Amino acid sequence: MAITMTEAAVRHVSKFLENRGKGAGIRLAVRTTGCSGMGYVLEFADEVAPEDKVYEMDGVKVIIDPKSLVYLDGTELDFVKEGLNEGFKFNNPNARSECGCGESFSV
Repeated sequence: MAITMTEAAVRHVSKFLENRGKGAGIRLAVRTTGCSGMGYVLEFADEVAPEDKVYEMDGVKVIIDPKSLVYLDGTELDFVKEGLNEGFKFNNPNARSECGCGESFSV
């Protein structure tokens, strides 16, 4: 399996990386937090560690550490606008349940 991004997510991340002026891509990870047990972490990555797995879509790299990949394999990263709100949405096939805001999950 792999990590994928929708066209909307690729456009959004590309714009932010271009405005930032540097970076290897974005890092997607999980940490223990939130009301459902695990939370998503999305941040700029300036370098890739040797053990990282890298997925690239239209020139945008998503970098994931091996421990997080176990929970994220098969996830699609989307960027959605709903009314005045906008943000990333994680379509994770490994999540058995999610909190109401969609920022934490359990497996």
